[in-house]
Amino acid sequence: MFQRFVISGILLWCALAASARTRPHYGGVLRIEIQGDPWQAPDGIARQLTMDGLTRLSDTNTVEPALSSHWESRDADHRWQFWIRDNVQFHDGTPLTAEAVAASLTQSCRDGCPWTSVHAVGSSVVFISFSPLPDLPAQLAQSKFFIAHQSAQGTLEGTGAFRVTGFPNGIMLFTANDDYWSGRPLLDTVEVQPKRSIRDQWIDLSIGRADIVEVPPEMLRQAQQQHFTLLTSSPVNLLLLQIASGGPLANPQLRQAIALAVDRGALYNVIFQKEGEVTASLLPNGMSGYAFLFPSERNLDRAHELRGGATPAQLTLRVADGNPEMHLCAERIVLDLREAGLPVQLSSGNSRASSDILLRRVHLEANDPRAALDEMLGASGQSTSVLDTDATSLYRAEKDFLAAHTVVPLLWMPQAYAVSERVRDLRLSADGNPLIADAALEDTK
Repeated sequence: MFQRFVISGILLWCALAASARTRPHYGGVLRIEIQGDPWQAPDGIARQLTMDGLTRLSDTNTVEPALSSHWESRDADHRWQFWIRDNVQFHDGTPLTAEAVAASLTQSCRDGCPWTSVHAVGSSVVFISFSPLPDLPAQLAQSKFFIAHQSAQGTLEGTGAFRVTGFPNGIMLFTANDDYWSGRPLLDTVEVQPKRSIRDQWIDLSIGRADIVEVPPEMLRQAQQQHFTLLTSSPVNLLLLQIASGGPLANPQLRQAIALAVDRGALYNVIFQKEGEVTASLLPNGMSGYAFLFPSERNLDRAHELRGGATPAQLTLRVADGNPEMHLCAERIVLDLREAGLPVQLSSGNSRASSDILLRRVHLEANDPRAALDEMLGASGQSTSVLDTDATSLYRAEKDFLAAHTVVPLLWMPQAYAVSERVRDLRLSADGNPLIADAALEDTK
């Protein structure tokens, strides 16, 4: 019995020690490395750390109050009123007011917004729209509608869980906002090092210099083989071609020939290592349920037929960003189009000059089919909104838009990160971004 008592005591001590060693606690510095610009819209990590919207999406993809405490709609969703949460301040100490919110959203509307007007009414903001906006609360959770104001020093200030406090040696420092309206985050500091190659990110993770690094879709299998701890989202990034409707491609048959000539299967199998899903739809099939109705198979014979034996003028294809996998995709697409008799050359460097064909990635934030289709149409240059919410109406609206062949969806891809062993309780949002405010570091004291 004494021996059993000793063994039980030892096991209990080990369990308590392990619990203390892994218990999340306040404090610590989380180190993040990324390839791009942390302020880029819509999914830049700096925006997620420092800014909030009037609403936000929960873990179950439902809309929750954020900077607004509650809201209501009238006139068949043509008029919405959102009441601003009390006792919230921007990082420079300026109170959050309805006037500040309306000014921020008016600035957002320079890039196109679904409502006709927004203005402050007492402690609330009112949205007016010529068309009904049944999903406006969900739309306001998107990062392009995050609330910010310009300080007296000319800096852009948010209300988020972290505030910018420095830029030593090219590293952005974010310090916990002690007065955050949703409660102080567990972490003291977040360091974000931008412009870091994937190779360097993975090395730093392996030797303990980084806690969160990026994993491109085409490298997910390699990351698994290296036994990284991975967080992977559902498909949230759409790879697409945007085709000019004028100049040498004014003929819609030539644009259709381009759409039919691209070998999506080769991009999926070879470059992206079978991660994500092949698509010819603006929405993931898991969201819409009808994406399979858009044919995505290559049809080289039909592409030749549409070209009609004529050789169009020299075309240019440009890549919207400098990621290596995007350039590999572009090179493969150029070969596909040349095989269809379409003379295409890849623009050199990161030229911002106009091009006939643009290869780009579009990030999806919306959480339901109608809002998602509105978001994707807006990202593709379409200003009108889809009024109906049933799947049949959404399918018809998307089919009508894609019939012009100015936008050619290619692949839906997930967003993924590798994390160090000391990171605890980190999750990804519905649109694939790490929820840093909810994360903690292992207690090693």
